[in-house]
Amino acid sequence: MHFVPRRTLLSISALTLATLLAGSEVASAATPAPAAVTARGWSATWSTSPQRPGPNYTPNWSEQGFANQTIRQVVRVSAGGVAVRVRLSNVYGSAPLKVTGATIARTANGAAIRPGSLRHLTVNRARSFTIPAGGELASDAVPLPLGALDSVTVTFYLAAPTGPATYHAQAMATSYRATGDHRADGNAAAFGETSQSWYYLSGVDVIGAPRRDGVVAFGDSLTDGYGATFEADNRYPDELAERLAAAGRPRAVLNQGISGNRVTVDSAWLGDKATSRFRRDVLSQPGVGTVVILEGINDIGMSEAPSPMDAPLTEVSAGELIAAHRDLIRQARAGGLRVIGATLPPMKGSRYYTARSEIKRDEVNAWIRTSGAYDAVVDLDHALASPTDGDQLNPAFDSGDHLHPNDAGYRAMAHAVDPADLG
Repeated sequence: MHFVPRRTLLSISALTLATLLAGSEVASAATPAPAAVTARGWSATWSTSPQRPGPNYTPNWSEQGFANQTIRQVVRVSAGGVAVRVRLSNVYGSAPLKVTGATIARTANGAAIRPGSLRHLTVNRARSFTIPAGGELASDAVPLPLGALDSVTVTFYLAAPTGPATYHAQAMATSYRATGDHRADGNAAAFGETSQSWYYLSGVDVIGAPRRDGVVAFGDSLTDGYGATFEADNRYPDELAERLAAAGRPRAVLNQGISGNRVTVDSAWLGDKATSRFRRDVLSQPGVGTVVILEGINDIGMSEAPSPMDAPLTEVSAGELIAAHRDLIRQARAGGLRVIGATLPPMKGSRYYTARSEIKRDEVNAWIRTSGAYDAVVDLDHALASPTDGDQLNPAFDSGDHLHPNDAGYRAMAHAVDPADLG
């Protein structure tokens, strides 16, 4: 358990809050530029990357969608504020998504919420609203003060059939489902079905966090948190948020990892390639000033071994991967972000490891360390390496597949980040 001091929330004038409560922001597939959102005082405090509906590593509800059902999802914010809004995504929907009603509340235990904390979410002051196919939407502001590392429960009722659902496959947390309208239920009794994915929920924003202070952790399963203890918030971005809060400097740390994601190759199941999704998943996040990029191990590994999701072998050279990283850096700088590169951790003994893949990993890591292309470097290769074999994960950090860290490994990743490098 990590001790975190209670944060003193920043104040906001009644006039400013009243203005923000009066409206919402709706985006089509072309999301607003960060400056346009930040100008209204919003900062993202939790987010996840939307994916196309389909099968994945664990069973999920994305392909069947929902009808006359309530979805309840619990997330932990990283930075606090005095008011909150929720962002929903229908970016991979083939039809408009009709939300009959939605609520937000402080989390109690499981699917239960804390008494007296329930707030109804509205869009343009209406409790029912529609998100166009291919679009995203932000709710109106709700006066619900939050501290760093607080948990909130977002619930929405979908009366009409939705069709296949935009979702995030590997939540490493429980989502709950009930038949009928239970958006305002305080207890968990109706929520008898569970899933390990998030649905439609793409972000939680607050007013009160320092502007342009947020950090996006952008990557694949090493960022998404595969191998960490389920429902323990031990992914490396979680651990980094805890570390910063414990030091008395809470700031937003956003997890934009997708398990299996590649920098150079699109996949229906494993996400759009990093160079394509970077604008939506990083540049459109309000209040962000820095991005940490940890991507490429799947490009290398899936050149040698097929994906567990049966993605075909796609040969990607070290040179192609480096060129794609340069593209990400250009995008980040064009968006005004500080950009930090993370070296690719050891993978010897994993299904991805061959002599050829190790040569590529070494070449990419050497470029990240020495090229000067990034503003700063987090050397996860060294931080996670075995003391007796630099090509292998430290056994103390190995989740068991010789590729993904365990809880201790994710904590070591967070501690490899120099807070001074975050800007």
